[in-house]
Amino acid sequence: MADELKFENALATKLDLKATRFAANRSALLTLLGAVRTEEDTIRLGGGAKATEAQHSKGRLTVRERLKLLLDEGTELLELGLWAAHGMYEEYGGAPAAGVVTGLGRVSGRLCMIVANDATVKAGAFFPMTAKKVLRAQTIALENRIPTLYLVDSAGVFLPLQEDVFPDTDDFGRVFRNNAVMSSLGVPQITAIMGMCVAGGAYLPVMTDTVLMTEGSGLFLAGPSLVQAAIGQKTGAEELGGASMHSEISGTVDFKEPNDHLCIARLRSLVGKIGSPAKAPFSIVEYDAARDAPKYAAEDLYGLIDPDPAKAATNVYDMREVIARIVDRSEFDEYKADFGRTVLCGYARIGGRAVGIVANQKVHQQQTALDGSKRTEFGGVIYTESAQKAARFIMDCNQSLIPLIFLHDVNGFMVGKDAEWSGIIRAGAKMVSAVSTSVVPKITVIVGGSFGAGHYAMCGKAYDPRFLFAWPTARYAVMSGASAANTLVEVRVKQMERGGKVLTDEDRKALYDEIKATYDAQADPRYGAARLWIDAIIDPAQTRQVLMTALEAASLNPEVAKFNPGVLQT
Repeated sequence: MADELKFENALATKLDLKATRFAANRSALLTLLGAVRTEEDTIRLGGGAKATEAQHSKGRLTVRERLKLLLDEGTELLELGLWAAHGMYEEYGGAPAAGVVTGLGRVSGRLCMIVANDATVKAGAFFPMTAKKVLRAQTIALENRIPTLYLVDSAGVFLPLQEDVFPDTDDFGRVFRNNAVMSSLGVPQITAIMGMCVAGGAYLPVMTDTVLMTEGSGLFLAGPSLVQAAIGQKTGAEELGGASMHSEISGTVDFKEPNDHLCIARLRSLVGKIGSPAKAPFSIVEYDAARDAPKYAAEDLYGLIDPDPAKAATNVYDMREVIARIVDRSEFDEYKADFGRTVLCGYARIGGRAVGIVANQKVHQQQTALDGSKRTEFGGVIYTESAQKAARFIMDCNQSLIPLIFLHDVNGFMVGKDAEWSGIIRAGAKMVSAVSTSVVPKITVIVGGSFGAGHYAMCGKAYDPRFLFAWPTARYAVMSGASAANTLVEVRVKQMERGGKVLTDEDRKALYDEIKATYDAQADPRYGAARLWIDAIIDPAQTRQVLMTALEAASLNPEVAKFNPGVLQT
């Protein structure tokens, strides 16, 4: 009798670790992951060995060397935007990581947002994507009230592209506006100038709360050459804007330090004295890493998905297998488990923090229709009942102040007469409205496909997730490459035929292959990450740890706006 009354909410795994398919998926994913890591290692080299030598010759450390000193021993940076500008600006020699490193790191025990120029990349100059990357880091810091540290070593705007850096709301000037807004909201900001800080970029450190500067660095609105050209005055860099001048005469600098090492030591000391913020209202319980670990190994996730782009829309697996490997003790309170089964909803904890999870179910489901008949619902497709369930669950999480995690592998919404008659547009609008007006923190992980309007409903980039991560298996587009290629081939063929050209089967295949290759390349997460549509491409086995850090960051903001869902289609 006692056993019959025992409550059990732990997920059981049905994953066959010895299956041929599992082994093939695992091998293919590890190969892909290895390629991604190799590319990332290359990006982290910045401007390369020669530029590194030039930085050292000035008595300065590289950005990665500075970060190693800044971060608490034994901790790592959760780097965000590493892929920014990847494959872009090739006519100027490229801009690895957009010439700036951003991410969440622990400094003197405090979780901080770090923005650090890489002077080995075009002297740390701001390309258009550099500005957008810094703005994304500031947005994350602002939304989550994260103390922000700037390590400045930049020549200012990259002049050949000034028209795309200077004037707009998502350009360079917005950085300084954000400095002021962050300060007004009590988000601590500290800047360490460890190199050049020129022209408009000189405003950034001075608009933060505290300014440190190393000897040999420069801080001026116009450098010596420009000053001479503009007003005919001859002056040296040190006299014009050196650390001694700014600490003794202008009073602009709060701390003058001899070198990078001592500047970073001072910075760590100052961060350690920042006061603790008010607590966020989200539920958190005492957490023990060993006791509360998932029941199943995170590495099992490597064998779940076939990373072949052609399989992005057709992979079949139980999303509960993912959930079981990222939540505490694999415990999951599933919401409306028997209704709208192609979307999974439920409550769990990650690192002791309560979360609501909205996830696409990739296993095909048997559903009972209103007339009592049975129908098969395709995995990864959002049906009317699924959208209704998800919308209600999202609103419940807002009512109960529970942060939301969205796990994507979505083909889109169901189409066809039955779907339209069931009110799929109305139900989809309800789900999109609930996501749009949600006020609790939202964190998105793209596991597999994220196609069409399904991307929107599952809290895509346009719907303000606090963080958006992707597995290497992610595919990010209006539709799958195969579907898009078939559609576009037909359009192109009709255009050619109207011009009097008749295509052979070989011509059609070549056209299909060309279009599909281009479309697949654009759907690759590396393409999206280069444009900052994705904050980071993560190792599937690190998903839980990444989410724990993101949830910790989200809990730093104690303010939650009043939830007002507005008019909902009913």
